[in-house]
Amino acid sequence: MCSTESNTEPQPTSSDPALLLELKTRRPPSLLDQAGCETWSVDFSPDGTWFAWSMGHGIVWVVAWPLDSEEGQDGETDRADKSFSCGHPVWGLAFGPRPPRSAAAAAHPTKPSKGPKGKSTLLLATGLENGVIKVWNVLTGNAVFDLHGHEGVVRNLVFPQNGSLKLISSSRDKTLRIWNLAHKGKKVQVLSGHKDWISCCSVSPDCSMIASVGRFDRMVCLWSLRSYTFIRNLRGGTNKKLCLLSSCSFSPDGAVLATAAFSGSSWWIDLWDPYTAEKLATLADYFEDYGQNQISAIQFSPDGLHLAIVTDDRALRIWEPGEKHMTMQTKRDQDSSGLCCNYHPQGGVIATGTRNGHVRFWRTPRTVPSLCHLCRSIMRHSVSTFQIEALPLPKRILEYLTYRNIPERLKTCCSSDEEDWES
Repeated sequence: MCSTESNTEPQPTSSDPALLLELKTRRPPSLLDQAGCETWSVDFSPDGTWFAWSMGHGIVWVVAWPLDSEEGQDGETDRADKSFSCGHPVWGLAFGPRPPRSAAAAAHPTKPSKGPKGKSTLLLATGLENGVIKVWNVLTGNAVFDLHGHEGVVRNLVFPQNGSLKLISSSRDKTLRIWNLAHKGKKVQVLSGHKDWISCCSVSPDCSMIASVGRFDRMVCLWSLRSYTFIRNLRGGTNKKLCLLSSCSFSPDGAVLATAAFSGSSWWIDLWDPYTAEKLATLADYFEDYGQNQISAIQFSPDGLHLAIVTDDRALRIWEPGEKHMTMQTKRDQDSSGLCCNYHPQGGVIATGTRNGHVRFWRTPRTVPSLCHLCRSIMRHSVSTFQIEALPLPKRILEYLTYRNIPERLKTCCSSDEEDWES
């Protein structure tokens, strides 16, 4: 079921200089701050012209981005707000498929792909609490088909970046599934190995690996997306016995995997080399209120220079790996209740979802990448750590290309308590 009747209202930005806009849902007072209102997932379309979020109570809302845009460049696309009633709470969602990087695609970056009958197609997959995945055509508002197989909450959905019709899902039933949407999901690969709920999954940019983190089993698993086999377990990224893992994210070149975990008195992020399983750096934060500051989500920026962090005490932090202090952090707010985040494909803006079903859009720092960083990113996208190590390179260059150039004093650092970021 799709509706285009507006049920959201943009709110003026607060005193926080980084907050661009907040979308709030209209709900009866009896439903405010109740279970079922949460925004568990947000996503931008691959070309950045649409934005979707799960606004609670089984509803997914889709709006054109930027919010003041009225029609697509083709003059035909309906840019009105759309809502999809999924019937069950929505925990994960993802736009797809991602368009292939071709000359034609580059010439028309906002032109939607065409379906088999020449009609415009933009898919949106939604993962439900009952284990079903519903796939929608955003531009027509029609449900395309349902995917059945998971026996628990579908927590996370990811489309690879190569434009294929593969969909990767992770669930509380302890499995990941790879669905081939070209065959309406009838050809399924099941990856088993986790001992408990899977919190999050991420696909490497070259589409060779899947990373998944188990919330309670403290496992960080790497899987081959080519052979559908288990590669290795990074052992949860910590020696602490009592902790929960919440999120993971590959860097845009695939050379670094970030994982997030928390315990009763701290949270931390580990940076890993997914090829060698070497820990490259750790960012940690400690707090006095036991159990009151979990870390919910992390994501690398599209340029790979920054890592976004969503926690209970701050709506958003931006960290440059290897730096001791935050590049940006919002004001302290114990009621921020952040659950998820997602960068716009072109960067500069990030969206965060909250427990009350609202969405906030934040302006993020823009940095001109150095020539060294650009060269490393291009090389590491297709060259593994083992291949780099086999090259006759000076030690300093080798360390830079393998992200081992982080100073020893910064390999374990604490989140700063410095003053809040201001423009």
